[in-house]
Amino acid sequence: MRLENVIALTHATLLNSPYVSDFSGITYEVKSVKRGSLFVAKESSEIELAIQNGAYGILFDSPMQMCDSEIAWIKVDDIATALLKILRFHLLDKNISAYECDAITLDLSSQISTNERFKSLSGDIYNTFKELWEMPQDAVVLFSHTFICKDIFTHLEEMPKSADANISIIEQTLFETSFIYDDIYYERQALSVFFIPFLEILLSLFKEKKIDFKINSFKHLSHFEPVFTNKNFEVKEFGTSDKVLIFESDFEFIESQITFLQNQANWAKLVYILPINKIDETQRLANIFTYTTQQDIISILKSTDFHFALIAEQDKTLLEKSFFTKKTQQLTLEF
Repeated sequence: MRLENVIALTHATLLNSPYVSDFSGITYEVKSVKRGSLFVAKESSEIELAIQNGAYGILFDSPMQMCDSEIAWIKVDDIATALLKILRFHLLDKNISAYECDAITLDLSSQISTNERFKSLSGDIYNTFKELWEMPQDAVVLFSHTFICKDIFTHLEEMPKSADANISIIEQTLFETSFIYDDIYYERQALSVFFIPFLEILLSLFKEKKIDFKINSFKHLSHFEPVFTNKNFEVKEFGTSDKVLIFESDFEFIESQITFLQNQANWAKLVYILPINKIDETQRLANIFTYTTQQDIISILKSTDFHFALIAEQDKTLLEKSFFTKKTQQLTLEF
C-alpha cells in the first residue's frame, strides 16, 4: 500500500519527509514485521524492535519520539479507527459477502468447522483486521454489530429470512438434542432445542453460499448456558442435579427464553432473575426477581426454591465470586 493512500484513508499527519513511499504489508504484531512493513504501534515499547525488524513506517496515535528519520512517522487520532478505514479500502476488491446476524447465530457458526471461504468474526478491530486481511476472493463473512462495526463493509447482504435447511429432531431434553440434517444423524448434541431455529437459518446460509461445513459438537456456547449445581451452589457434572442455573449474557434473548422454559419445563419451579433497569412494574410476575448487584443475585438464589433459574446479563463466572462460595473456618492448633 502506498504511503499517500494510507495518509488519505486515515486522515493522518505525516510528521517527517521519509525516503519510503510504499509498504509491503501492514501489521500490529511486532513479531510479524518484515522489511517494508507498516507497523501499527499499539504499544510504544514495541517500536524499536519493529524498526530493527525492518519496518518502513510507524502508525501511532499517542506522543512519540521519532528515532529514525528515514522511515515514515504517521500520526492518527485513533489507531482502531485508522485500521478500520484501511481494512475497508483493502476489502473493496475482494468481493466479500458480509452478513450481519444476531449473537446466537454468530456463536453457533464459531462451533462449526468450515472451509477458508467462511469466517465468523467476534473479536475486536485488531483480530478482525488479522482475520480479514488474508481472506480469499468471494469469501463469506458473518458478524454481529455487538462485536464488529459494519462500516468495514461497503455492502451488506441479508440473512435468509426462512430456513431451507430443515432439521428433524429425534430426541430432546432441555439442554441436549439428537437430530438429523441432510441424512446425517447427530446424536446427543449439547445443544438445547431452543437453538434449533437459529441453526436452521445458519445452515440455510451455508447451503445458499455453497459453504462446506462439518458439525462435530457444540461446546462452550455463551448463551442459554446451563450449570448444574447442588444446594450449596457447588458445580456438578452435566445432568447430575435437579438445580440448574442458566446464564444468558444478552438481554435480547431473555423474553424468548422465558417463553421457551414456560413451554418446555412447565412441570418445574422456574425463576427469572433480571436487571432491575430492564423491566417495568407490569412485568414483575411472581417468579421474576430483579437485581442491581451480583450480591442481589446470590441472595435471591439462596432464598428461593427452584429447579431452573434463568439469570440475565451474567455468565457463569458469577460462581467464582468469593461471596458466592462458603467460607471455611480456619482451624489452628495452639501449643
